[in-house]
Amino acid sequence: MQIFRGIHHPRLAEACAVTIGNFDGVHRGHQAMLALLRNEARHRALPSCVMTFEPHPRDFFAQRLNKPEMAPPRIASLRDKLAELEACGIDQCLVMPFNAWLSSLSPDDFVQQVLVQGLGTRYILVGDDFCYGAKRAGDYASLSRSGQQLGFEVARMNSYEVSDPNQAHASVRVSSSAVREALAQGRMADAAQLLGRPYAISGHVVHGRKLGRELKCPTLNLRFPHAKPAASGIFVVLVHGIGDKPLQGVANLGIRPSLDPNDVNGGQVLLETHCLDWTATLGVDGGYGKLIQVDLVHKLHDELKYDSLESLEQGIAQDCIDARQWFNS
Repeated sequence: MQIFRGIHHPRLAEACAVTIGNFDGVHRGHQAMLALLRNEARHRALPSCVMTFEPHPRDFFAQRLNKPEMAPPRIASLRDKLAELEACGIDQCLVMPFNAWLSSLSPDDFVQQVLVQGLGTRYILVGDDFCYGAKRAGDYASLSRSGQQLGFEVARMNSYEVSDPNQAHASVRVSSSAVREALAQGRMADAAQLLGRPYAISGHVVHGRKLGRELKCPTLNLRFPHAKPAASGIFVVLVHGIGDKPLQGVANLGIRPSLDPNDVNGGQVLLETHCLDWTATLGVDGGYGKLIQVDLVHKLHDELKYDSLESLEQGIAQDCIDARQWFNS
């Protein structure tokens, strides 16, 4: 998959079939839409294209209006989103910087400057709640009219639903909001059903304070690049990318309230993972620089603040015991 930042790039295809969205989590509804897009693109001999945004539009307005509560909890990093889009077979992804210019475009200007002049859109597929342009003034009806005038096809996909695991003979609409709700409540199995895979975070292992070594509990540390992760707490996990098979572990995702905020990763959201059986592959250096993926398969509890290193060590030991029991159950 080719990845482009902005519409002014000479290697962008001259024409494409495109869909637009934030695609946070790339859940099963997104996957169904992307499969349909690929099929329609193939019939028209066009490359499939996803237009997404970074930052998230609500992040932009939260900062602009000084209202941090407007920013949504993030399911995935940009790295993980792009990896999932590639896994869905998309040909090219356009990451649009959501900024003052883009947010101020009228619906007509967005169509003309971005879709037509920028992307050469011949076919566009949108969701049933799609809006675009300044103040979300454009909708499916206005996009259809623009398509008829400017020569591109417009299609809409209805909501994607799956069986509700918590209620017999009922279904639930798959959405990023539903995934966020499941993750916030620690319902990891429900989140996995909505995503079509276990909830996971990937990245390169970074250096930390090395406190884990002192506590006889070394960790693999990944930075989560957003201040509001959709999930937080202590989790039973599976680690990919270290050995020949996934390693069982326990992990803390959050801000680590028991630690000094002035430490090397102070104030940043960190995923700290301890492998229950620390393999020789990790060595003394603990896998620094390795690209790993951590599946968060079960939540044990929320983050806790411990008053001393001794109580923190005891809490970690209990988490390891609980994680082993979960794997053996």
